Amino acid sequence: MHAFDVLGDPVRRRILELLAGGEQSSGEVTAVIQREFGISQPAVSQHLRVLRDNGFASVRAEGTRRLYAVEPAPLREVDQWLERFRGFWTQHLDALATELVRGRRERRARDDRTKNDPTDDPKDT
Repeated sequence: MHAFDVLGDPVRRRILELLAGGEQSSGEVTAVIQREFGISQPAVSQHLRVLRDNGFASVRAEGTRRLYAVEPAPLREVDQWLERFRGFWTQHLDALATELVRGRRERRARDDRTKNDPTDDPKDT
């Protein structure tokens, strides 16, 4: 299964978001996913299996519990694939940052002018 097929499912993306916060038991993951998506425990287990079988998650036994964690390698591969497209949004983000700085500078200059202009003294009204 291709990485984007795995990540294309909103339930699996949400599971990865949960696991990104740290290792979690299958019961913890199931409780959240059942509450948010209204799917059965076997359906959640199937999503966990897809993540595990495709290398996105690992599982280890601790007594009777199964603890799941994110495996970063497939996510790095997705990130590398996305690298060729970053230029499409990086320029826009750089332009936004420039505009934000310009706006702050203009506000500061306007505030400084107002503070130094005796005709704008609110006590004179």
